[in-house]
Amino acid sequence: MPKKLVFSLLLGGLLSAGTLYLAFRNVPLAQLISYLGTITYAWMAPSLALVVLSFVLRVCRWRLILKDAMALSFWQAFHPLMIGFMINSVLPGRVGELARPVLLKREHGLAFGTGLATVVAERVFDMVVLIALFAAVFPTVVSRPDLDVAFGGMHLNSQTLQAVAWAMIRIGIVLVIGLALLAFSGSRRVLLNTIEWLMGFSGRTGPRLQKHIQRFGRALIGWVESFAQGLKLIGHPRRAIACLALSVMIWAAGVLSYYVFAIGCPGIDLSFTEMAVVTTIICFFIALPSVPGYWGVWEAGGVFALALFGATAQDAAAFTLVSHALQLFPVILIGWLSALVTSINIWQLSYGTKTKNMLEVNA
Repeated sequence: MPKKLVFSLLLGGLLSAGTLYLAFRNVPLAQLISYLGTITYAWMAPSLALVVLSFVLRVCRWRLILKDAMALSFWQAFHPLMIGFMINSVLPGRVGELARPVLLKREHGLAFGTGLATVVAERVFDMVVLIALFAAVFPTVVSRPDLDVAFGGMHLNSQTLQAVAWAMIRIGIVLVIGLALLAFSGSRRVLLNTIEWLMGFSGRTGPRLQKHIQRFGRALIGWVESFAQGLKLIGHPRRAIACLALSVMIWAAGVLSYYVFAIGCPGIDLSFTEMAVVTTIICFFIALPSVPGYWGVWEAGGVFALALFGATAQDAAAFTLVSHALQLFPVILIGWLSALVTSINIWQLSYGTKTKNMLEVNA
């Protein structure tokens, strides 16, 4: 196993343990274990089915986004997607987002930039739905200005969540504008002309520096053009609407998964709408830079969100911990199975690919 991978796994494990400690240090361990024994685990089965359904819907959405660049069968799209999510669950840095375009390049010859663009487009659809959910649940969040949950020496309150949410909205706006500039031929031509002009201007520099600038400029032009290939969905309104509808269904399945499991959890008596609030808040928390699998920050978001509806710290912590595992472990298992089926070396995929190879999009 590569030394870098061992270091990443150890670092990720330590970070996860630390954040979990911060999330649960104020929860009596004996009471937490006692509560875990009161959960009706039979509700896990339908909840797990909904988790799997959400990923099936993600595969369908990704195939639609990819359609202009490359037509993939369900399984050809399923395996890279699950491997990517699995890597995100066990390694820091969200390198799983890069795994999918790397796999598409290796297995199907699709330019890395094009594959990456489809992953970015997916995240934009997710962000649009998440922002819409936040707008819907915002009154619930601000209705408790007195809410204050201690976590790791910090105090989480409605102002904290609002700050995170507005940061997400600003990032979303920047992403949408950036993708639009690359997707539309007119604005993309302006960008390419600018790069070419800068390459021509490099003639005033020394020969060695000019050579590097020219090489970088050609790679950047190739990357922009290949990236734009993954954004052709924008030119197909019906398909874009279908992707948006699938995104709504993905999030609905996720919320319903939490809601169904909560039926078997004492002290977690929430309506579907209230569970949507909890899911939205958790997603804002895990959108921040975090440890592998979001351990700790996920629980902090869940405890904070459930406190809005009167759940005790003990009940909220136990429910969030088990539901987190319920969401994460199937992804890890299915991702490993996908790697076995496709004979993909996860370690090599994660750290054996040099950055320069990923930037050579036209190779």
